[in-house]
This record gives sequence, structure tokens and C-alpha cells, in this order.
Amino acid sequence: MRVVLGALWMISLASLAAPAPLRFSVSDSWGMPMAQLEGNRPTQGILYDLMLSLATQVGRPAEFHVLARARIANAMAQGDIDVRCYVAQAWVDNLSGDYSWSVPLMVQRNVLASTHTAPHTVQVATLPAQSIGTVLNYRYAALEPLFANGQLTRDDSRSEELVLLKLVAGRFEYAVINEWILDRFNLNLPPNQRLQKVAIIDEQSLGCIVRNDPNVPVQQILRTLLRMKMSGEINDIIKLYTGEEAQTLHTPDKN
Repeated sequence: MRVVLGALWMISLASLAAPAPLRFSVSDSWGMPMAQLEGNRPTQGILYDLMLSLATQVGRPAEFHVLARARIANAMAQGDIDVRCYVAQAWVDNLSGDYSWSVPLMVQRNVLASTHTAPHTVQVATLPAQSIGTVLNYRYAALEPLFANGQLTRDDSRSEELVLLKLVAGRFEYAVINEWILDRFNLNLPPNQRLQKVAIIDEQSLGCIVRNDPNVPVQQILRTLLRMKMSGEINDIIKLYTGEEAQTLHTPDKN
């Protein structure tokens, strides 16, 4: 009995000493180079490396929760997730709960992709009525007026990769896609079959949100993300997977 009680006591002490994991949300719609999902967990990619490095520097084990994008906000509100990365404030304007935002960490550029090369940049506002490829539960603020008036209709897929596969298969003429994911997808296609960027839809500064909770080291997380950004670590992670420097917001020519 003493041996059993001693073992239980040691297990109890070990549990108390082990830091609680830092729980990250992972959208099941992500694709490379943002994240590779295998067996319902991320294994590589920009966001995987970023979150894993963050947890390591904070001194917590990383725990990844793969969820449908529509369920992530509710999971955070219920306290099941501590940190959500790769998010813009415009995407969560009705966010409920007490959260802190990190500094902007990267820029996402959504482009209009097509199977054919346009003779000039496509003017999205003048496209004839048609369906275009989109990702389920993704918000495209720049296109909302065109969806609302029926000029464009969403053809949703569960992931960005499925959107591109449908575009290649001819399901629609155009698709809205993350530029990095498009570039990665094109690497697996023969040069004469690669998808073309025919317009820039929008650009968003993205960061992380952290749930304000006494058990979550919020300020340490925010300071670490700032340090990762300022030191160039995040830029190095992006360059590792894309071969490019981190994007910056495009400033339109005033002339």
C-alpha cells in the first residue's frame, strides 16, 4: 500500500510541476505552406513552426486543436483554446469574450486565380455574373457587395486546396485564394498548366489573439510574438517555406 501511495504522490507532484499546455486552434481549411495536416494534427508549415516556436519560448508544451473555421471562435469563448493565430480583426468583428491582440505578424494577400492568362489585369467589379471558388466560412470583405447583389456567387469548398483542384477541373473560371498557397500549388503543375494570378482581391495584416485568463501567460505570449517579429524569426520561417521575404501591405501609387 505504501508503494502505491508513494507512486500516486510522485505522479501528483509531476503533474503539478508540468506546465499546462498552450492550446492553439488550427483551421482544417489550411494548406501548405501555411500548415500541413496529417492524422488531424499539423506537422509542418509556416503557422505550425510559428506556434511551436512561440510555445517553446514561453516554456509551455504546444497542443493543437484542429477545428472547422466556424467553430474556432466558439471554442475560444468556451475556454477550450488559448491562442488563435493567422487572424485579422476584420474577420472577427463580433468576437465575444476577453482577448488581447498581438502586433501584426504577417500580411495575407488574396488573389483571383484563373486557368488562363488574362491579356490585362481583371477588373473584378466588371466580371459577368458567375460562380467563383471560395472557402467555406471565409470572409471576403472586398467581394461582399458583389455577392450581395448576385453578380458573383460563392462556390464553397472546405479547404483552399480543394478550391484549386476544382479550378483546375473547370468547375469555375476564377477562384479567390491565398497567394502563398497558390504559389505552392503551382509547383506541382507543369509550367504550361499553372494557374494564373489575374487580380489582387485584398490584403490583410494578420496576427494572433490570446484569451485573457489567469492561467494563460498573456503578456509573456504577446512579448514573445513581438520579439519573434522584430528579430526576423517570423520572416525567416516564411522564407523557409515560400522562398520569399514576408509580404508588406501594398501602398497604392498616389500619382
